Amino acid sequence: MIYFLALIPATVLTIAGYFVLFLSARSEGALRTFGKYLGFWAFTLAGLVILGAIFAAAHGRHRGPILGIHGMHERLYGPCQGMEESRDIGPPGNTPRGATPQPPAEPPSPAGPPNPAPPAPR
Repeated sequence: MIYFLALIPATVLTIAGYFVLFLSARSEGALRTFGKYLGFWAFTLAGLVILGAIFAAAHGRHRGPILGIHGMHERLYGPCQGMEESRDIGPPGNTPRGATPQPPAEPPSPAGPPNPAPPAPR
């Protein structure tokens, strides 16, 4: 999809480059030289747009740790409360990277909690 979005400005830049080169061929002196450079610059920008689209599509949604807002926040301020729990998503036993697994809590006894003492007679 990003290729199609990049084709629009690349096409406009290519057409503009041809138009500038055509007009510069009909002019004289410094304007002719400036037109040649401007036309080739338009072609260069069109190529960079296409290369940028290919680069962005190749990397997809994989961002480095500094680009994610949580990663940058942790680097600046340290981990926040509540952010640790949001990473605990997945099947049971799945732990976040770098965390040590916690031992399981003691299961409740099958008899249940102890009964309170009966009230004292009056």
